[in-house]
Amino acid sequence: MSFIPFALPDIGEAEITAVTEAMRSGWLTTGPNARAFEQEFASFIGGDVQAVAVNSATAGLHLALEAIGVGEGDEVITTTHTFTASAEVARYLGAEPVLVDIDPDTFCVSPEAIERAITPRTKAIIPVHYGGLSCDMTAILDIARRHGLRVIEDAAHALPSTWKGELIGSLASDITVYSFYATKTLATGEGGMVVTRDPALAKRCRVMRLHGIDRDAFDRFTSKKPAWYYEIVAPGFKYNLPDTAAAMGRVQLARVRAMRDRRAEIAARFDQAFASLPVTLPPSPERLAGRGYDAADTHAWHLYVLRLAPQAGISRDDFILRMTEAGIGCSVHYVPLHLQPYWRDRYGLTPEMFPHSQACYERMVSLPIYSRMTDDEVARVISAVETLLRA
Repeated sequence: MSFIPFALPDIGEAEITAVTEAMRSGWLTTGPNARAFEQEFASFIGGDVQAVAVNSATAGLHLALEAIGVGEGDEVITTTHTFTASAEVARYLGAEPVLVDIDPDTFCVSPEAIERAITPRTKAIIPVHYGGLSCDMTAILDIARRHGLRVIEDAAHALPSTWKGELIGSLASDITVYSFYATKTLATGEGGMVVTRDPALAKRCRVMRLHGIDRDAFDRFTSKKPAWYYEIVAPGFKYNLPDTAAAMGRVQLARVRAMRDRRAEIAARFDQAFASLPVTLPPSPERLAGRGYDAADTHAWHLYVLRLAPQAGISRDDFILRMTEAGIGCSVHYVPLHLQPYWRDRYGLTPEMFPHSQACYERMVSLPIYSRMTDDEVARVISAVETLLRA
């Protein structure tokens, strides 16, 4: 019996053909496919946004903070319950990330915890849309407006999630950043997108993503100015997306809603099968409808995260081991930043400072959920979970 991995990208012949055509065109670095991907992504999000393609969401978050002027001595509030990129980008600029706890019902950053953490040094908030569920953006944007703070959404999990019927990326935040890593709901291997409706911020991100040069390579070789001439206007970075990845992304973008719908089908099957087991089902707009969420909103279902109840009779680590023995890969999202040596030691963090994140971490497990899963594979996952938890 074959092993069911935790995640697999949904890559078909159309993506392979697009990448092959890009290679044959001679444009391997940022070129016409990257430009078209940006335009198509901006149209997908809507709201007159501009999109800037980058080589990772980490790069996008770094560019976003740099563009809004985050620097030495500033503070940036984000959640402890995330991948380290959400916080480390502040350190790139000499700023200090301030980690706060999550709402235990959503796994997303707690708006109340954000407000308690604000100081005169606070410059920005980075809310993380966990697993494909939107944060409470109404509350977070209200906090930012009242305190004069910038908002950079970490939407690495959130394509095509919505909040109050609006796509993440089209809200009143300053910048939204997406990930196209291999496991994400749109995959290019490595890659990301910065989205903003502020032309000045978009321009700054474009300049800084490629060494601070005033024109991309594609612009230099297609404009009327001499191709050899360029100007360095800032000490930038090397964050551009190659055309081969962008070609794959364009195909994936055309399929992203269908791939999301398949993930939602799998999540619904899991919900039905696990409802009577000693677990807490993942947060969803429907289950949070009484908590300010709109039941009709879209969950991207990047992750499907169960919390094992104490009466499950098995630890999280033993559960994952037994699932592996059954030929099924699982994971944990995340080992919170307050437990990671760098963050723990630099800021003197303890589990007691983040009780909700800590309690969730100790009991949570991410099951496989990806759009190319077959019905038989979904059934195998269900059977394995039921075998472990009904015992």
